[in-house]
Amino acid sequence: MARTDSEIIDRLVSRAQAGDRAAFSQLVRLTMNDVVALTYRMTGDRDAARDLAQDTFISAWEKIDGFRGEARFENWLYRIASNKALNHLAGEKSHRTESLDGDTTAEPAASPDGSPDVMLQREQLREGVLAFMQTLPPQQRAVFDLRFYRQLSFDEIAKVTGKAVGTVKTHYREAVAKLRLFAIEKGWAS
Repeated sequence: MARTDSEIIDRLVSRAQAGDRAAFSQLVRLTMNDVVALTYRMTGDRDAARDLAQDTFISAWEKIDGFRGEARFENWLYRIASNKALNHLAGEKSHRTESLDGDTTAEPAASPDGSPDVMLQREQLREGVLAFMQTLPPQQRAVFDLRFYRQLSFDEIAKVTGKAVGTVKTHYREAVAKLRLFAIEKGWAS
């Protein structure tokens, strides 16, 4: 995120903390896609992801006064969203629904040459990574998502998840090892 974006978010947060609902609505618009994408990748269910994102923003509005700026606002939102997704997953241990249309609300990768074959390969890879993520235990899934997709540092992930940095690194290392095996099984690597 560019510095000016961070400054805009900081100003909007300050205004929202003063009770400005319009400022909070702008924060929602700026961060909604990222929160939905995170919750989708954690749950594998588009409808649940949207519901969890909505719950995340309701909680964020209710707790905005408690945001102290010790971490970026987006990381604070990711913590709320990942906790909601983990709670959702814990509540449905025996029953999991997968989205059939595969929409993550994440930006699709554009093919530089516009080739349908390249676009198809990228879509298959994206779907494969999402399928892989569904095989991970919820804590590993959260760490993998925050590192791989959000590119947060291990320290930031530790703050978001409430886990020790060593635990976060272990979860990520185990997820990457599983991804390597998954890639070999799928014929992506040898």
